Amino acid sequence: MSQITTHILDTSQGKPAAGIHVILEHFTTGSWNQLAKGMTDNDGRVKNLLPTEKKITKGIYRLVFDTKSYFNSLNIKGFYPSVIIEFEIYEESHYHVPLLLNPFGYSTYRGS
Repeated sequence: MSQITTHILDTSQGKPAAGIHVILEHFTTGSWNQLAKGMTDNDGRVKNLLPTEKKITKGIYRLVFDTKSYFNSLNIKGFYPSVIIEFEIYEESHYHVPLLLNPFGYSTYRGS
């Protein structure tokens, strides 16, 4: 089964980042098209972001994380109002894209 999943760890708090809105977009015909949206659960995860009936096709995708609202909810002024992670898919598979986040930086990688 093909799927795109993500999770967010707030490295400044040392715990999962719950309640962050995430949008999945696909770049087609010269523009970004929204495929799905979700919110991180109490474990900081969005487990089934892509609808089950939607097949992953080759191409460029991006995840858009609303980090401003998250940090505002903690009364923290973050530097990045959003984090956008673009990635390219070459084959149908499971893609896990984690985000390590703090108010003044972030890191990502292709997970498993």
